[in-house]
Amino acid sequence: MADHVSGKSIVITGAGGGFGRLVAQKAAARGAKVTLGDINLPAAEDVAAEIRAAGGQAQAVAVDVTQLAQVKALVGAALDAFGRVDVMLNNAGIMPLAFIADHEAAYAAWERCIDINIKGVLNGMVAAHDPMIAQGSGHVINVSSIYGNFPVTGAAVYGASKAAVNFLSESFRVEARGKVKVTIVKPTGVPATGLGGTVVNQAASVGILGQNTPDFMAMVAGMQDGTFPAERLDPENIDYASLAPEHIADAIIHAIDQPAGVSIGDITVRAAGDHFIL
Repeated sequence: MADHVSGKSIVITGAGGGFGRLVAQKAAARGAKVTLGDINLPAAEDVAAEIRAAGGQAQAVAVDVTQLAQVKALVGAALDAFGRVDVMLNNAGIMPLAFIADHEAAYAAWERCIDINIKGVLNGMVAAHDPMIAQGSGHVINVSSIYGNFPVTGAAVYGASKAAVNFLSESFRVEARGKVKVTIVKPTGVPATGLGGTVVNQAASVGILGQNTPDFMAMVAGMQDGTFPAERLDPENIDYASLAPEHIADAIIHAIDQPAGVSIGDITVRAAGDHFIL
């Protein structure tokens, strides 16, 4: 089977950690040339150095995705180094869950969320649009969330930002008229990404759990005290309950690893034993 990852020039935002870091490592290991953008340049440089040490091709660029000029410079760095941009992965994001009543504490984070999660994705698509159209092909991958599927308590702003990502993605796909493939990735509960550190009010996290909140909290408590069944942490088990970030990264690689004429439009990845998330 042909390898559709090797040789591709891939630009990734939020590449200093989480899904971005994993995708960069996995893609580079298969021969992709990666340009790693992150507001935390040392983190992105560490990833790039690891990739180069393993024999891959990578460069790191400081980027604030809320600034279009900086995102265009990120794409420009990929064009300068590798001659083209085959994939634009808009991965940078934050998750300031909070109730509307938390507005005094949350408002600044909500503004930042709108800037990063909506404007950052828009900037990535705008920066990649002209080069991809000019070269006759391309692939935009936008990281959304199941929070964008429907409104839930405690996620008004975050959920709205991800719903906007879905709208932007589908509009881009239609307007590109087959020249640019578009994939929306919707992670479910993935604890080990650091995204939880941007939550404003932890109580707001239960909104998407609904009636399953007690079971979920019992699972978390079991993980913390070591009483949660080990087999439910094994992805080879059908009762696997806590999704590792690697599985999201693998799904993104799978979307990239398709023939030119095949587009995977929408990916939701969840643990088979996760009956907590609505």
